[in-house]
Amino acid sequence: MAKKKETVAMLLAGGQGSRLYLLTEHIAKPAVSFGGKYRIIDFPLSNCVNSGIDAVGVLTQYQPLALNEYIGNGLAWDLDRTYGGVMTLPPYQAMKHSDWYKGTANAIYQNMHFIDKFDPDYVVILSGDHIYRMDYAAMVEYHKKMNATCTIAVFDVPLSEASRFGIMNTEPDGRVYEFEEKPKEPKSTKASMGVYVFSKKELYSYLIADEADPESSKDFGKNIIPAMLAAGERLYAYEFQGYWKDVGTIQSLWEANMDLLGETPKLKLLDDDWKIYSRNYTLPPQYVGESAVIKNSVVTEGCEIYGKVINSVLSAGVVVERGAVVKDSVIFENVHICAGAEVNYSVMDANTVVGENVHIGKPIAESSGITLVGSGLDIPAGTVVPDNIRLDNEELKELTKEGANA
Repeated sequence: MAKKKETVAMLLAGGQGSRLYLLTEHIAKPAVSFGGKYRIIDFPLSNCVNSGIDAVGVLTQYQPLALNEYIGNGLAWDLDRTYGGVMTLPPYQAMKHSDWYKGTANAIYQNMHFIDKFDPDYVVILSGDHIYRMDYAAMVEYHKKMNATCTIAVFDVPLSEASRFGIMNTEPDGRVYEFEEKPKEPKSTKASMGVYVFSKKELYSYLIADEADPESSKDFGKNIIPAMLAAGERLYAYEFQGYWKDVGTIQSLWEANMDLLGETPKLKLLDDDWKIYSRNYTLPPQYVGESAVIKNSVVTEGCEIYGKVINSVLSAGVVVERGAVVKDSVIFENVHICAGAEVNYSVMDANTVVGENVHIGKPIAESSGITLVGSGLDIPAGTVVPDNIRLDNEELKELTKEGANA
């Protein structure tokens, strides 16, 4: 008989990521590029293996193909195990019914059979859209020490931002007495990070009761946590001190990329003590031409730079031709920026060609917002792309039509 696992992790990675707009039209949010050589899902997967958790279920639903392909057999994260490892768990057809995941709690309910394979004492539930490095094993130890039914990771946010989050109100010893979803007048600044440790037996009883309730939204924040509080269960807040960013919007994704820059970056990824693993393919070194200027930027392997790159993050295979300028921008894989083009304060998806003398966005000081450029576009020479718009094929046709008629 296989040895049991003390802890199993369940990673919720099925979200549509609608606030990332064009970036998630064809891929799930956790598969979105980050930091030049990573995907968002690399962070929770790396946290799991660094925390000694080697049985991980990844619950997929929306546009799962790219995510499933990226995870593969889990080798990149040392999660290719004969017993345990990482497994993608899409919704499936049972004998009596087939169901999409109706909510976060229902997604776990539908996969209790996966958890049962390992007979764990504890279940760690994670979100697939956050950038952070965290030791889940330390959180499990805290859960055990407090004899908790559920432990919720919290991050101290500014009072001015607390209304955007689910807020945990706690006693001095950390016990949660109230949970408020996006309160207008928050009583504390302890924001839920969407990272939970549950004792398995109690988790199951609440999931089963919740599934039987036709009025429930089948959601941890809206249903399971309030039900546990109402029943007097021991819920504790675990205060996390490191870097954490919810990258659910274009603005927050851009900000998190910018946090990699500077002499003392807010987010450091090159730390051998807590490595962030990713499925990187072998690429040639960067090529930096004699005319190139690179300042305060991340330029990934496989890039060719002949122009200027300032305060920007470039993914693999990006080409910046002579006379082109990229500033305050995040550029995804295999983008080609032709001579004389300028890209300001933008996030640009993969495989797009920016023609000669194209102008995209405005400098930050003059801009009303980030310009988002979709994937696979061919932007004709001389096109002017305004700031604070979402440029897809339809929008590009309108822009080039207006330019022709001008």
